[in-house]
Amino acid sequence: MQTTERGLPVTVITGFLGSGKTTLVNHILRNNQGIKTAVIVNEFGEIGIDNELILSTEEDMVELDNGCICCTVRDDLVEATLRILEREQKVDYLIVETTGLADPLPVALTFLGPELRDLTRLDGIIGMVDAEHFAPDLFTSETATNQIAYSDIVLLNKADCVDEGQLERLESQIREIKEEAPILRTVRGEVDLRLILDVGAFQLQQLEPEEHGHVHGPDCGHDHHDHAHHDHAHNHIEAEGFISVSMRAEEPLQAKKFEQLLKELPEGVFRGKGILWLAESPEKVIFHLVGSRVRIDHEPWTEPPKNMVVFIGKDFDREALKARWAECLAPRA
Repeated sequence: MQTTERGLPVTVITGFLGSGKTTLVNHILRNNQGIKTAVIVNEFGEIGIDNELILSTEEDMVELDNGCICCTVRDDLVEATLRILEREQKVDYLIVETTGLADPLPVALTFLGPELRDLTRLDGIIGMVDAEHFAPDLFTSETATNQIAYSDIVLLNKADCVDEGQLERLESQIREIKEEAPILRTVRGEVDLRLILDVGAFQLQQLEPEEHGHVHGPDCGHDHHDHAHHDHAHNHIEAEGFISVSMRAEEPLQAKKFEQLLKELPEGVFRGKGILWLAESPEKVIFHLVGSRVRIDHEPWTEPPKNMVVFIGKDFDREALKARWAECLAPRA
């Protein structure tokens, strides 16, 4: 029998842009059957938690009606974890959702570092792969490969969007990177939680330096919101040719022009998301773009309307995209 290790169990969710990590997090929060879960989102922008779960919101922490909590990492993953551990309302489980451009290794090593290793137990790294848009040669990306290489379990998500032959090809490509990891096919991130949480899947030897050439220190490479700390993560992204452009506006957009912008996005743009204030709509519009697919959701505004978008991709002209964005803004009255 294995001796049970003490410490809060931690699952790290990794996966490329738009693979469905936040959808999986919401699935876990809806179906955790009385297990008090904390989620740390190490990601650009807002916490993407389904609104009907939310009970109250502090500055960077969201309380959910099922006793779970969510927070964004503004500065340091260790600090965010300690804050959760120090709360009066104890949690049973911790989920960390990494940004789509992050190597999961620094995040995993944080929980093995001196500050957290006696308080937490790394249970497993779940890697999500977008069956519809993923191909290892899509960006010949070291990050995308590492996300699979370091995963203990791989979820092949959006399995309903491609045929059986494509799924089998993807599975064999995944096995070339990670031979022994179980691969679970999922649709909209729906998976029996007993297959992915508290499974003791994490294996320390997979993080050995000789196998993968280098190991960053535990405090290297969190995708911080705080720009003073952002250089490492940003450089890692830029080194692979990824660029992101964020745009804000305090005036509304013209829907037709923004629609045209989406249709004519530069080829290198792979992911986009944001909150839109359209001149033609009284509602808040949330959009997600992955590859060529766009999803639009509507909800009422609970704060003053504004526009915030981010586009991420490879080798595209930032300034040209910003100029196109400016053309979408409705003329001031």
